[in-house]
Amino acid sequence: MTLTLRLGLLRSGLELRQFFRGRESVIFSFALPILLLVVFGSVFGGVDVAPGVTLTQYFVAGMIAAAQLTNGFQTLAIQIPMERDRGVLKRLYGAPMPAGSYFIGKVAMVYLIGVGGCAIMLAIATAFFHVTLPSTGRQWFTLLWVSLLGIAACTLCGIAFSSIPREAKRAPAVVTPVALVLEFISGVFFVFTDLPAWMQQVAAVFPLKWMAQGMRSVFLPDAFAANEPAGSWELGRVAIMLGAWVIVGLALCLLTFRWTSREDS
Repeated sequence: MTLTLRLGLLRSGLELRQFFRGRESVIFSFALPILLLVVFGSVFGGVDVAPGVTLTQYFVAGMIAAAQLTNGFQTLAIQIPMERDRGVLKRLYGAPMPAGSYFIGKVAMVYLIGVGGCAIMLAIATAFFHVTLPSTGRQWFTLLWVSLLGIAACTLCGIAFSSIPREAKRAPAVVTPVALVLEFISGVFFVFTDLPAWMQQVAAVFPLKWMAQGMRSVFLPDAFAANEPAGSWELGRVAIMLGAWVIVGLALCLLTFRWTSREDS
């Protein structure tokens, strides 16, 4: 176990270098959420969604959650099929390195990129869009556990979803629409309670809605909780839903992950 963990952490360095060498990955997974934050924050800076809460503040909370979805789900669901088609996974599976080290490297990469992206977005939001950083230990703790559970759920789901595209070149076309639909129905680009009731119910099945709600509890005033569908932040339910998706994602990974392409099976 110690060897598996040590090799996994060493592999995370390789994964990070590969990520930042890939122009497409950097643009769509790392830079795009930051760019959207700047664009939408500038456009909707003067619009209020509640007394003392601007649409920009609401949007920042949603974008931090969406960035975690992008880094965990979208990046891996596109990256892994490419590695599978190039035969990288087949070679790694046959190598002396424990298979678990590969997944530890991926998870560590996603967490490090997520922390870096979150820090940049918070710096931009506080400097230019009048968003205040969490002021209490409780808020920082909520930011931490929502991020940890949310990234874990999205990462595991991304690894499981990577088995769906039949070819690597089709992966972006299969994965990107799924991520975009979740972002539109989960309270990222729009105020969640303004969406149709059926859309809210669909979004409540998936983790992004709960990630965004948890983030709003960190960055918006406590009084805004009355505007949530249940009239409160429901942090206990947020933890239960995200924890459930971690378990579901892990089970799907164990059931669906393939080291070789279908043609080699």
